[in-house]
Amino acid sequence: MHKVGPPTMRLSSLLALLRPALPLILGLSLGCSLSLLRVSWIQGEGEDPCVEAVGDPGVPHDPDSRAGLDQSDEDFKPRIVPYYRDPNKPYKKVLRTRYIQTELGSRERLLVAVLTSRATLSTLAVAVNRTVAHHFPRLLYFTGQRGARTPAGMQVVSHGDERPAWLMSETLRHLHTHFGADYDWFFIMQDDTYVQAPRLAALAGHLSINQDLYLGRAEEFIGAGEQARYCHGGFGYLLSRSLLLRLRPHLDGCRGDILSARPDEWLGRCLIDSLGIGCVSQHQGQQYRSFELAKNRDPEKEGSSAFLSAFAVHPVSEGALMYRLHKRFSALELERAYSEIEELQAQIQNLTVLTPEGEAGLSWPIGLPAPFTPHSRFEVLGWDYFTEQHTFSCADGSPKCPLQGASRADVGDAVETALEQLNRRYQPRLRFQKRRLLNGYRRFDPARGMEYTLDLLLEAVTQRGHRRALARRVSLLRPLSRVEILPMPYVTEATRVQLVLPLLAAEAAAALAFLEAFAAGVLEPREHALLTLLLVYGPREGGRGAPDPFLGVKTAAAELERRYPGTRLAWLAVRAEAPSQVRLMDVISKKHPVDTLFFLTTVWTRPGPEVLNRCRMNAISGWQAFFPVHFQEFNPALAPQRPAPGSPGAGPDPPSPPGADPARGPSVGGRFDRQASAEGCFYNADYLAARARLAGELAGQEEEEALEGLEVMDVFLRFSGLHLFRAVEPGLVQKFSLRDCSPRLSEELYHRCRLSSLEGLGARAQLAMALFEPEQANST
Repeated sequence: MHKVGPPTMRLSSLLALLRPALPLILGLSLGCSLSLLRVSWIQGEGEDPCVEAVGDPGVPHDPDSRAGLDQSDEDFKPRIVPYYRDPNKPYKKVLRTRYIQTELGSRERLLVAVLTSRATLSTLAVAVNRTVAHHFPRLLYFTGQRGARTPAGMQVVSHGDERPAWLMSETLRHLHTHFGADYDWFFIMQDDTYVQAPRLAALAGHLSINQDLYLGRAEEFIGAGEQARYCHGGFGYLLSRSLLLRLRPHLDGCRGDILSARPDEWLGRCLIDSLGIGCVSQHQGQQYRSFELAKNRDPEKEGSSAFLSAFAVHPVSEGALMYRLHKRFSALELERAYSEIEELQAQIQNLTVLTPEGEAGLSWPIGLPAPFTPHSRFEVLGWDYFTEQHTFSCADGSPKCPLQGASRADVGDAVETALEQLNRRYQPRLRFQKRRLLNGYRRFDPARGMEYTLDLLLEAVTQRGHRRALARRVSLLRPLSRVEILPMPYVTEATRVQLVLPLLAAEAAAALAFLEAFAAGVLEPREHALLTLLLVYGPREGGRGAPDPFLGVKTAAAELERRYPGTRLAWLAVRAEAPSQVRLMDVISKKHPVDTLFFLTTVWTRPGPEVLNRCRMNAISGWQAFFPVHFQEFNPALAPQRPAPGSPGAGPDPPSPPGADPARGPSVGGRFDRQASAEGCFYNADYLAARARLAGELAGQEEEEALEGLEVMDVFLRFSGLHLFRAVEPGLVQKFSLRDCSPRLSEELYHRCRLSSLEGLGARAQLAMALFEPEQANST
């Protein structure tokens, strides 16, 4: 028999003690294993119920955790805060900022600063301005001493000192002070540098604005290490806004401590010494490529890859070389664009087979939208017929008028393009020469552009010299290009509007309703506007012993002045046998400064805040006059009133006319009265200029006769170089009223007045029903 030693006895005794607890241990192990396995499955599905927020109780829960979801949902739930205005506090109009980007805090992308001198300002700097100015939002020229004459169209800043370090320091200071908050990138170059503007703008668009960046052609300092580099000024360099903000406090110190004969080296040393930032040629995968042009090198013969891909070329010794470089790079960009268009058209043509329509769905030209498809006869786009000398679609409604100006140049360009394309397609077998244009048609398609159909009489010449006359029809399309915002002078909603209301004796009763509407729409909201009443007396009205026809108007104006303290309604009295709108405006114009914004109204006009704001925004001094087209309601007897929305009798009626206020109650249909032009917004200076031109072209009796047949809009249209903006104004809604047309008006004005009155009776269907219903009643 073997004897068991002490270790074996201890193990046996331990197992004997743990044997009752083994099921418990195995159960705990199995439960933990299953729990961990279940947790891994739930985490794979994107949920984690076991995560808890730990730490400081004041710290909010993780928004990704389940424990913080309820609280986070409550925090992020949008709430609608109702607008409340205290009636006891005076109304204060909110003035908007000049540009919406000021409210949003957005900035322009790139500003370009050109370092020039007094000697090269009128030569190289002008060449830079003509080649790249239209590509950048702002282009500034910095010089030490300015010449006697500054070139037109260039913003030149003179520092008064030609020292290089001083010029660079003051330029950076000027950029920081005036444009540091408006631009993300600043590109500094010399006037002997040609810059490929589209590539530079694309480079700035690909770089992050949140880093301190000094990007350009890196050059080593003499005797310095490889890490200490500056950007060569001849090839230009980019500075980020954040770097300019950090550099600004060190400019004075660098100017006193660093001595350098070159401004680019001085800037590089200042950045390295003060901020420890050197020039780099590559950042975020973007390479700044430049090319050094050899002396007497012809750009047309340069074809290296470094030249073709360069952002900047230096040195440029004269302006003519700058223009040759621009021509060369523009031709390269044009060829690249044409090749990309051809590749895209080939891809579209290959993919069209896979579409449900197949090749039948391929439009011409490939890649452009298909022609507009009308859904009714009212949407059909008409063609305008023309020849080389005349067009048969005239603005004044004449059946035939001479083809001149921009229209003639447009037609000539279309014919030349058609001939060029025919020769390109059939040469060298055939060469075409134009004899004359037989027929021409064109129309504007808002989805595509201007379409042309030309019938050309051509002379075809073969390679052997045989000639033959051919008549061929060709189709061309001038597609719509990229939409651009036209630069317009700045206008503001804070401009005061001077309303002018000419009144005849027959309109005195209607003027009372105008004054009440003026009080509700202008005086009550405290609009920045004034009113002048021009009371026109007849030869025998308002004399001694005769009653004053405008007594009620004067009383109502005095009542409004009493009701609204601080308000003054001015009125002027004139006597005229045959009042003309231009003559009446002459009287008002002499009583106000030249910068006054006039709003010429009628007694049926109902001005309001929105109408006044559009008057301010659309009338631009020295640029544009605005004549709105009001909405004229039809005769309620012919156009039955529609009940207001929500009323018991309201049914599925058509919507209210544009500009109608549902709160006014029942409304009738109407139309925008294109024949009426008595309402207009313009500046006094523009009116005086047009009036002076009228007096210069028409003198004596001819001027007197012309004034009788002209309205203010006609004066601007015929005797002013301003843009005449005529558009519908939904805020001007005029109630129907029977209006008489004075027989003393000119034939054209009387015809327009009668046409406006007749068209304002009702729609054609309503007028037809008004004639048909009595006949039907009589027949039964």
